[in-house]
Amino acid sequence: MDITIYHNPRCGTSRNTLAAIREAGHEPHIVEYLETPPSRARLQQMIADSGLSVREAVRSKEALFAELGLDAPGIGDDALLDAMAAHPVLINRPFVATPKGVRLCRPFELVREIL
Repeated sequence: MDITIYHNPRCGTSRNTLAAIREAGHEPHIVEYLETPPSRARLQQMIADSGLSVREAVRSKEALFAELGLDAPGIGDDALLDAMAAHPVLINRPFVATPKGVRLCRPFELVREIL
C-alpha cells in the first residue's frame, strides 16, 4: 500500500502514528515536513481530503501563530494556508495519506481508519 506520513520525529503522536503504520505491516514514505514542507496546493488538498477545515489543521497553540497575528478576528483560510506554507511548524501533525484517504492522526489511532 502506498502510504505517506508527514512526520515530525520530535512529536510523540507522530512517532506513535509511524509505529502503528509499521505494526500494520507497511513501510510508509516519510516526509519530514519541517525540512520538506508540502506545497500550498498539496497542503490545501490534504486538508480538504481529510474533511477538516483549514483552521482545524493549523497549530494555533504554536507561539508563531499569535506572533503572525493569525489569532486576529477575520483571518481567513487563504491567510492561514499562506502562513502554513511559509512556516510549516504551523501545520498540525501528523497527516497520513493512503489510497483509502487522508487523516490528521490526532490521536494516532485514527491512522487505522485508512490502513
